[in-house]
Amino acid sequence: MSPLAMPRLGRHVVADVDSCTHELLDDAAGLELLLREAARVAGATLLSAHHHRFEPFGASAMCVLSESHISIHTWPELGAATLDAYTCGDHADPRRAIDHVLRVLEPGGVRLVELARGGDSLESRPIPWLSSARA
Repeated sequence: MSPLAMPRLGRHVVADVDSCTHELLDDAAGLELLLREAARVAGATLLSAHHHRFEPFGASAMCVLSESHISIHTWPELGAATLDAYTCGDHADPRRAIDHVLRVLEPGGVRLVELARGGDSLESRPIPWLSSARA
């Protein structure tokens, strides 16, 4: 199949957050639970989950979904985290997963980008994260 004939495969939402002081940034097991909740909110099917805490600080957590994945990596000493949620097909909504995590973490700054995966080209667009999304 040529690249021009590739169908749209999914949506990939990535987020960088800063100015975050939530204690979950250093709680690997808590982050895994948060991602499990985010998968449910997104309408995704959880297959497995894993987390790891780094010394002296920081954590990563990941949920493998039937539709793809959700992950988070944190730097509590910087008040920073990176998130991504990728879902194939139209059943699950990666933006809902990311919004759920952001509402819980309440970061001071958020940068979001949505990538359209597959199709004729890799398209990206910044997307706003409004304070109303926190409600």
